[in-house]
This record gives sequence, structure tokens and C-alpha cells, in this order.
Amino acid sequence: MFLVPSGQPPPDTERKVTTLMIKLTRLAGEAFLLNAELIRYVESRPDTFITLTTGERLVVQESMDEVMLRTIEYQRNKHLFPRGECTAAPAVSSTSRI
Repeated sequence: MFLVPSGQPPPDTERKVTTLMIKLTRLAGEAFLLNAELIRYVESRPDTFITLTTGERLVVQESMDEVMLRTIEYQRNKHLFPRGECTAAPAVSSTSRI
């Protein structure tokens, strides 16, 4: 049996929660966890807007690039992108032919 002092989560809980969600911050400074599977797209105008698959829109303090990095890390934790193997697609020059 695993006993934990009252009011404290088990040692692995925070790690497990952060692998299932990404931690973000509302403009007012309130931290929250977002299921990255619900992200439809992210915009920067100049605040960062996240549109969810449900149609809901969120505004966060993190930059668009930071949201992207956290989402990639989330996907890596699901073993979709093994560490070190997720790179940007190479640029295609205007002289190359398909």
C-alpha cells in the first residue's frame, strides 16, 4: 500500500499530469492545464490565441512558439516523436524540381 501525507499528491502525480496536459498561463496570471489534443490552431496577434477543436478560444501569456514547443513535448511524451528525431522540414529551394 502506498501512503502519502495528507494533502500531498503521490510523487509521480505532477509528472503524469504534465505528460497528459500542457501547463499554460492566462493573461491574468492564472496557471491552468490544457489537453494538447484539443488544440486546433494557435495565433499570435500580438497576444497568443489558442482555438480548440470545440470552438472555444483561449488567450495565454506564452508565445506561439512556446505553445508549440510544449505541444511537441506533449507528443514526445506520448512516444509519437522520440527525442532527437523531431526536426523542421528542410527548406525547398526555388530551383529544385519535384
